[in-house]
Amino acid sequence: MGELTDKIKGNVNEAIGKAKQAVAGDPSDPARTHEDDKLEAEGAGQELKGKGQQVLGKVKGALGDDV
Repeated sequence: MGELTDKIKGNVNEAIGKAKQAVAGDPSDPARTHEDDKLEAEGAGQELKGKGQQVLGKVKGALGDDV
């Protein structure tokens, strides 16, 4: 059960992270604000967290949820 939960949470966090980065916009845009920079960094962190959760889910699947 933990394997599937981790994979789902990972997919959700990765998608939300990518969306936040897209909302922040192009880094070279002169109208970009400090808040946009913060949102992009937050999104990158959330995307990375999601990738980690997906890896954890794969490891749990390989080890039979004994992790």
